[in-house]
Amino acid sequence: MSQPAAGTSGGTPPRRAAPPGAVPAPSVLNLANALTVLRLLLVPVFVLFLVAGGTGARITALLVFLAASATDMLDGRIARRRGLITDFGKIADPIADKALIGAALVTLSAQGELAWWVTAVILARELAVTGLRFWVLRHGVIAASRGGKLKTILQVLAIALYVVPGPPALLREVVMGLAVAVTLISGADYVIRAVRLRRRSRAAHQPAGNGR
Repeated sequence: MSQPAAGTSGGTPPRRAAPPGAVPAPSVLNLANALTVLRLLLVPVFVLFLVAGGTGARITALLVFLAASATDMLDGRIARRRGLITDFGKIADPIADKALIGAALVTLSAQGELAWWVTAVILARELAVTGLRFWVLRHGVIAASRGGKLKTILQVLAIALYVVPGPPALLREVVMGLAVAVTLISGADYVIRAVRLRRRSRAAHQPAGNGR
């Protein structure tokens, strides 16, 4: 009996060739995503040293926190430059950022070193912006603004000043106050840009003639 021809009933359907010039989707297993996962794994390590007590443990916690923060700057830059942006990275990266900052703020407040209202304000803003990111994800990606980058730098610096033993209380409070202010301002800017992006995307996909 003759074998059925490829593509006919009972045969194995032929594989579709990729369109000419099509760029294959990057693998989830890439350097940028590995740095994001590493940041997540460093969060419990940081917390353990932070609650351990003692100067040595505090300095170790600071080093772990700074290393994790550095991966936040590296993973996005590597993903953009090497074309390694994936759906996993879009979701995991902001989660890793919020996990690191949130763990630091909550632990410091639980230890009585940072007012709870500061932690509440920053975390509420971060969670709201993360929700907005998912809300507009199918419409596009909002590029990081200068205010957002300044917010991240100030948050990292302020937390570092609270973690490391020695800095004057006034210096810590001033830097944290600046971090809170920029966090709120950049959050408001993100809301405005997210709404505009969603409106532009919906207008672009609206069928012609529906405006009557």
